[in-house]
Amino acid sequence: MATFISKSPEETLALGEQWGREARPGWLVGPTGDLGAGKTQLVKGIARGLGITERVHSPTFALVNEYRGGRRPLFHLDLYRLETRAQIVSAGLEEYVCALTGVVAVEWVERWFDSITDAQRACSAGISVRFVRIEAPAEAERRIVYEDTGA
Repeated sequence: MATFISKSPEETLALGEQWGREARPGWLVGPTGDLGAGKTQLVKGIARGLGITERVHSPTFALVNEYRGGRRPLFHLDLYRLETRAQIVSAGLEEYVCALTGVVAVEWVERWFDSITDAQRACSAGISVRFVRIEAPAEAERRIVYEDTGA
């Protein structure tokens, strides 16, 4: 596990941008944390690192936003409004979660997968997974703890 301390939204964006520059197809990143913790800010950075110039916003009500203008597609899901795996499946989101053609960012990923191993089992061997926990120990500080596994 690795930890990054962000002192501003710009630093969180920069971390995501670095991750986006390094991203390969078949990467699933699952940021978790309280409302307002910085999950969407991190995904905005990933989009920027992928070269996506569209405005990135939380898909809380749409459930998924697709961005295809970068060097690889980004599928941004938000599971906040869904409480069970059955609801996620009935919403038709399975096809996105294990997409090997692009990068998948799933906010509230813990509503789908219990662990990284669970995510890998649900998908193919070609997926790599980064679970991210964002905590706010102070108003202007975010502790971003992440763990990787997979291809």
